[in-house]
Amino acid sequence: MSRLAPAVTLLGVNYPPEPTGISPYTGAVARGLAERGYRTRVVTTHPHYPDWRVATGYGQWSRNELLDGVRVTRALHYVPRKPSGLRRLLSELSFGGRLLASRWGRPSAVIAVSPALFSSAMAAAKHLLFLKPVPFVVWVQDLYWLGLAETGQDVGRAGVVIRATERWLLRRATKVVVIHDRFKTRVVEDFGVDPSRVEVIRNWTHLPKAGPIDRAVARERRGWGTETVVLHAGNMGVKQGLDNVLDAAQLAADAGENIRFVLLGNGAERDRLLEASRSIPTVEFIAPLPDDEFAEAMAAADVLLVNEKVGVSEMAVPSKLTSYFSTGRPVLAATDIRGITADEIRAAEGGVVVEAGRPEQLLAAALSLGKEPERAEALGANGKKYRETVLDETFAIDRFATLLSLLIDGAKSKRQTSSPTTRSNR
Repeated sequence: MSRLAPAVTLLGVNYPPEPTGISPYTGAVARGLAERGYRTRVVTTHPHYPDWRVATGYGQWSRNELLDGVRVTRALHYVPRKPSGLRRLLSELSFGGRLLASRWGRPSAVIAVSPALFSSAMAAAKHLLFLKPVPFVVWVQDLYWLGLAETGQDVGRAGVVIRATERWLLRRATKVVVIHDRFKTRVVEDFGVDPSRVEVIRNWTHLPKAGPIDRAVARERRGWGTETVVLHAGNMGVKQGLDNVLDAAQLAADAGENIRFVLLGNGAERDRLLEASRSIPTVEFIAPLPDDEFAEAMAAADVLLVNEKVGVSEMAVPSKLTSYFSTGRPVLAATDIRGITADEIRAAEGGVVVEAGRPEQLLAAALSLGKEPERAEALGANGKKYRETVLDETFAIDRFATLLSLLIDGAKSKRQTSSPTTRSNR
């Protein structure tokens, strides 16, 4: 009788077909592990992000699918229309409750994706009670407590609970996987996790490789002319602090500058920003696009923008950077100049960094890149090289597969060593 391949169960609130955020990474790892011979199962929610509305055709109490060789169980959970404060906590807790009640199969290893923090902690409690010998990996995409602190959300006493929960979750994991070396430092120093139990596996671009794109044709298709086009793609939430972009656009309009700021995507702040920009002629909003049109829009832009709220420094590596670097266009980041995003752009030599919350600096840097095409091309080429070497998907998923193999073999060895049969043969 042939041995069964090892089984891995991934637990996470976001999964394809959600187009942005954590979903593409969770989907790629699940699919990649299945391709590498693992029996892969995912327990997740119905697609709802970044619209914060369950997608059409979904919404059943439970739904089972087979996607790219992965068994996917979708559980209905509470999706708040306005995801803030208590509503977001209730959303996480509702998914955590579904995780407690769901079947995980008989996994050889479990991976919990955080955020969501509280559902991951509830999953860790279930693991502790019923699957303790099985390796439990926490894959950290954002540092939850740090994110609340850096975005200025007043959580009061709840912050103590949140930090204690995150500390407990990370310290009891068999391994903590983080997406940047700076994250590793924070996990070790802020939460007291043993450095030997923290592994750095970088994120990658989740866009399929695109063929050659005629920028002139792409710009004409979008209605863009000779103006400098600065494109911000992805989620529009509190963390992005996009009022700074509207302020820069207003300055440009007042000065008669030939520039257009484009906000592509969706998110909790989109409607408010759209309303606030009604009288600013240098701003354009575009709804989320399919992958091929998304890649075309990025390639057609002159500058790709990362904008972060003042105070955001260490909480996350913007997922959009991996896609930006794949385009060959220069990146402009309005962020903490000592933060993790700035470090990443400097490491890639792929763009320009200005201070967060300084719209005059943002506008000046954008105009400069627009007027210096050779410099812009050189920065874009550097970013693309960085994406093709440091941020490679195959390399990252191979790292995941190797890590899981070592953990599973180690757990199996421990069980065999401690079994009565093994001890009697010594």
